[in-house]
Amino acid sequence: MWLERALLMRFRNLILTVAVAAALAGCTNETLDSVNLSSVKNKTEYQLSGKMVSKMRELGMQKTSPILLRIFKEEGTLEVWKANTANRFQLLKSYKICAWSGKLGPKVKEGDRQAPEGFYPLYPRQLNPNSSYYLAINTGYPNTYDKANGRTGTHLMIHGACSSSGCYSMTDEQIIEIFALARDAFKGGQESVQLQAFPFRMTAENMARHRDNPNIDFWKMLKVGYDQFEVTKRPPAVNVCERKYVFNQQSEGQFNATAQCPPMSTPPALQMAMASYDKDFRRDYEKALKKYQGMVWYEPTEAERKAVVADQRKGRELAYAPTGSSLDAGKLLKVSELEKKIAEQKEAEEAKQAALIQKEALEKAAREGKGLPVPQANPLERSVEQAAVQPEPASKSLWGLFSRNEPNASPVAPTAASPAPQAPPQPAANGQQEVPPAQDKPQVAAAPAANAQAQAAEQPAVDQAPIDQPKKRPFWKIWGN
Repeated sequence: MWLERALLMRFRNLILTVAVAAALAGCTNETLDSVNLSSVKNKTEYQLSGKMVSKMRELGMQKTSPILLRIFKEEGTLEVWKANTANRFQLLKSYKICAWSGKLGPKVKEGDRQAPEGFYPLYPRQLNPNSSYYLAINTGYPNTYDKANGRTGTHLMIHGACSSSGCYSMTDEQIIEIFALARDAFKGGQESVQLQAFPFRMTAENMARHRDNPNIDFWKMLKVGYDQFEVTKRPPAVNVCERKYVFNQQSEGQFNATAQCPPMSTPPALQMAMASYDKDFRRDYEKALKKYQGMVWYEPTEAERKAVVADQRKGRELAYAPTGSSLDAGKLLKVSELEKKIAEQKEAEEAKQAALIQKEALEKAAREGKGLPVPQANPLERSVEQAAVQPEPASKSLWGLFSRNEPNASPVAPTAASPAPQAPPQPAANGQQEVPPAQDKPQVAAAPAANAQAQAAEQPAVDQAPIDQPKKRPFWKIWGN
């Protein structure tokens, strides 16, 4: 009897554990209620699930009320916020971004593989139902701020297919829901959806952790808009002047992205609310600085992020390339450890570039039908090749032969009267320490032609006199006798 009760208790506990796990999974695993694409006949007219519509009603939202998108790169998250009946925005759903490229920091130029950061208005014309990546929403990069600061790039999207090169890529099941939410909001009269793209949640701790990042000043500017949304739960009014963002500023003047900002002021109610918020932030920031004293955050590369989620890609299609979370792949390091790691990365990158250059040279030579270039690390073989094709110097004139030992001889003459082959190479006329290897080889292989001609005049060719044999008297001295 006692055993039966114990087994029954264990069985009940097991059932309870499974139920709790399922409930928790329902909060975090969006695949439990993901879209079944096989049943979708028209992806641009897809209607949101009954579960999603019920959640809207619970939160006091209309199906066609305005939405707002927020992106946090570091944790790889895209959030959809939606306005309730009080016109305050609440979080409706959070999606894990399947793939984003580059590192934390804004996009600066075409081809840098960076995904945009900043505030971007999305208009109905930016919804692309015919995208090669299932469905897409153009971010509108470069926006007014980007253009004022000379930033370049095109076709930066939020799209499906889970494959990214500068974009924010979702799964097809995710993008069809996000696309439908934007479509319905536009049908309800929303003129533009605000996209807020941040490197991370701009809490006091995160700002302290990233305080040494070269993008910190840019992020502090974005933080003003971030904070105001946190306080008001309404999208901030965004303008650009003096090549910087300004948020919720009242002014009778015109905002010009590259000109001086007009006289402007913050609404009093917002100013009071932000004063209290800023006070709490400063307190928490000072506490975080003490926590991270002597430590710096190592921002991982895209490859390091992918390595963390490598198992997730096994057995998937090639297009499936989740790039992981910077929080999982990054780490806190001492300053000396970070400097060493950066130096190692730089050395590896230089070696990679050198190998790429050599590979391109070999491929070019093969295409042009030329002989493959000899690697730089083998100068001896190159010297032999050059010696084989180097033309012999012209023979000396008779007058030059007569005058080679005269005081007023030409400065070229001593070069012709070169020492024996065993002698070391002579300094060049320009003061260089040694002659390049390609010029050394002929000296070792055979005596210069001019020296051979002088020896031929002084002794028979068949008589190979030792090097230390005294020279015979020049024949001009015979005439003198």
